Order: sequence, then C-alpha cells, then structure tokens
Amino acid sequence: MAACCGGWARLCSLLAFAALAGLGAEAKNSEDVRCKCICPPYKDHSGHIYNKNVSQKDCDCLHVVEPMPVPGPDVEAYCLRCECKYEERSSVTIKVTIIIYLSILGLLLLYMVYLTLVEPILKRRLFGHSQLIQSDEDIGDHQPFANAHDVLARSRSRANVLNKVEYAQQRWKLQVQEQRKSVFDRHVVLS
Repeated sequence: MAACCGGWARLCSLLAFAALAGLGAEAKNSEDVRCKCICPPYKDHSGHIYNKNVSQKDCDCLHVVEPMPVPGPDVEAYCLRCECKYEERSSVTIKVTIIIYLSILGLLLLYMVYLTLVEPILKRRLFGHSQLIQSDEDIGDHQPFANAHDVLARSRSRANVLNKVEYAQQRWKLQVQEQRKSVFDRHVVLS
C-alpha cells in the first residue's frame, strides 16, 4: 500500500509541477482579465451585462458597451447609469487547486478500494474466517477475541502498520464488549 501511495504522490507532484511550469512561463491570458459593465434598463431598452477583455484604464462604458443601444445624445446618460468593474483572476491558481482536489479525491478512492477489497482478505488470513463470524448467543458467554492476543503476538514480529492498527482495533472491540457486559450486568442488578 505504501508503494502504491508513494507512486500516486509522485504522479500528483509531477502533474502539479507540469501545470505550474507550463502556466507560469506564459503571460496573462486574455481570459484572465476582463471588464464587466452592468447597465440597468434605460427608457425603452432593457438592462444588459457587457463583458470585454480590455485593459484596466479602458474599463468604462464607452470602451466596453458595443454596440451602443442608445443613439448619440443619450450615450452619456446611459453610460452614467452603467456600473463597470475590472476583474482579474489567476488561472494557474485555479488549475493547481483543481489538481490538488482531484489528487485528494483519488487518494480517498484508493483508500475506499483498500477498505472494501484488500482489508477483508487480510483479516481472513490473519485471524481466520471462523473468528470473524459469531452468533448473538456467543456474545455474553465468552470473549470472542480471547486468542487474538496470541495471534497478534506472533504477527507483531513483522512490525508493520497494519498489525498495529489491527491490535488497536481488537483492543477497542474487547473494551466495548466488556463495557456492554458490565452495563447489562448493572441493568440486571438494578431491575
């Protein structure tokens, strides 16, 4: 699993580096800057939104609104009602954010595949199929994971992360089962 995640991390870092290298060298795209003018209704003309790629100094109604919907004498009155804003965005930041988001999504997908496919196989191999399946009658009679400590003692020599997680999980299950038993015993005593 560690080799798989390491390979995935290297692929993600290469993609991010390629995106930064390819996009950082070029100048600002014309799509990264624009002037947006919002013009409300005027006389018999409906309101409209105009977008145009112009420089910041040319971001006004006269340079952006084309074609002008009103005749010559009403242009100044129409333009005074319009609100123009210069907008700038960074497509590099957007692309890097998307790459990071997709990388995290991919890692979560790999983890889901691991949990659904690989982990049950490892549990069967490590603890045996008969220990994982138990009936409701056996819960109160004896500890279902009583020999789990012996199995874990043998497997601890491998000293990998999976064994440590399994040991913690088994210990937690044992504690939960003891708590259930003590709660039910107290409930019977109080009744």
